[in-house]
Amino acid sequence: MKEIFEWDRLLFNELPGVFLLEVIFRSSVMFIILLLTLKLAGKRGVKQLSIFETVIIIALGSAAGDPMFYEDVGIVPAITVFGVIMILYRTVTWLTGKSKKFEEFIEGKTECLIQDGKFSLSSFAKETLAQDEFFSELRVQSIEHLGQVKHAFIEPSGEISVFYYPDEEVGYGLPILPALFSKKSKIIPTDGTYSCSFCGHTEKQKAGTAKCKVCQKEEWVESINTKRIT
Repeated sequence: MKEIFEWDRLLFNELPGVFLLEVIFRSSVMFIILLLTLKLAGKRGVKQLSIFETVIIIALGSAAGDPMFYEDVGIVPAITVFGVIMILYRTVTWLTGKSKKFEEFIEGKTECLIQDGKFSLSSFAKETLAQDEFFSELRVQSIEHLGQVKHAFIEPSGEISVFYYPDEEVGYGLPILPALFSKKSKIIPTDGTYSCSFCGHTEKQKAGTAKCKVCQKEEWVESINTKRIT
């Protein structure tokens, strides 16, 4: 009489027990590859979840899903994957608690993108964040120009945190509304207050051309100093 369940195939897919060593090796390698790949993708690629959390979800999701409907995937190797992932999870968690540098590598750290109404160029260069994407994030928070922003940070989760100047301290700044920012030009049409379109440095300029004292770029946008609408 034929068995209802072919236990050897169901549990091991007719593979030798030593294959579990290969599963442990495969799982460890793929875990590290996932971690490094998502690390390179940057914070915005895994917004909301940390890179480490995303790796755990992907790894466990695949390990749990495949043996559910692929008959050539044994349950025991899948369970072994779970065990390896949990050991790696505990190891990485322990290391992040012991080493600040390792924690910053795995989770990332908070970076200041705007300092006193201007871009922090050194921090911005580290992030895989386009200027127009960043402007979009600020506009969602009802920001019209950088003169309204005292500090802005990108958190390890990829979220943008913004701290504002009080209304009485709002100064001239680089406009981020598309209709105004699109008017950037190397030619300054009239005397007035202008902002560098690249770094946000703001100063009075005379008609003609000028080079930014901070980043040496030459494109300018007429600054505005409107108060925030809350």
